[in-house]
Amino acid sequence: MIPAAFEYYRPKDMAGVLSILEEHGDDARVMAGGHSLIPMMKLRMASVPHLIDLQDVGGMSDITVGAEGIEIGAMVTQHDIIGNAALTAAAPILREAALQISDPQVRYMGTVGGNIANGDPGNDMPGLMQCLDATFSVFGADGTRNIAARDFYEAAYVTAREDDEILTHVTIPIPNGGFAYEKQKRKIGDYATAAAAVQITKEGGKCTSASVAMTNLSDTPVFSAAAGGSLVGTMVDAAALKAAVAAMLGDIDPTEDNRGPVAFKNHVAGIILRRAIERAWSRA
Repeated sequence: MIPAAFEYYRPKDMAGVLSILEEHGDDARVMAGGHSLIPMMKLRMASVPHLIDLQDVGGMSDITVGAEGIEIGAMVTQHDIIGNAALTAAAPILREAALQISDPQVRYMGTVGGNIANGDPGNDMPGLMQCLDATFSVFGADGTRNIAARDFYEAAYVTAREDDEILTHVTIPIPNGGFAYEKQKRKIGDYATAAAAVQITKEGGKCTSASVAMTNLSDTPVFSAAAGGSLVGTMVDAAALKAAVAAMLGDIDPTEDNRGPVAFKNHVAGIILRRAIERAWSRA
């Protein structure tokens, strides 16, 4: 289908973006890679009289890896994530997750910022960023605000970002220990039926910390502090795995859809989390 008529803008800087947003208000939307917005416009499910393309805005396509942390610009693509050796060395879970997002055509254009800011509960990056305790920086007329990934998502497609604010970059502490991103989907290019991101550390054969986040099992990504906490102090044996899965199941709230009934999703979520924990533990 063909979208309704719209005005197209390609500003060179953030001041230009904010000027257009201020002028047109709710009639204006920003676009990064366009993989979520353009299909909605073509189906006439979204009306965007004024479309602002961020491709030419400078300073949003860089990846910086430092001793204390990682900064990823909002316009960095999944392909960029996959191909950056320094980033992979510092946080290999990012590459592992990016490789499981859709297909190469999408990964060449789909951006980190778009995947995060859209608020789609099926997107992979939100849960992953919660697992990594990332911080999102948004910029608007009043300057920059920093919002914890674990506080960013309020409901499906509803976030703490205001309509006149732009996500500019993501900051991630350097992760330690073992990692895994596990995802079950019906076919290549599909959203997850369930996905789990896990970071885990150990010392003396026992778990010293664990971070667990789940994807597409509620109307927001789910950071399960209870699941991670149930692993700490254990040798991540069968009992600990069972406790972690039970804790996670208490935090998620899946709904029936074309990916299956609630009981099936709970079952898949448990298997995926168990696999992710076991693989992360083997790498710790």
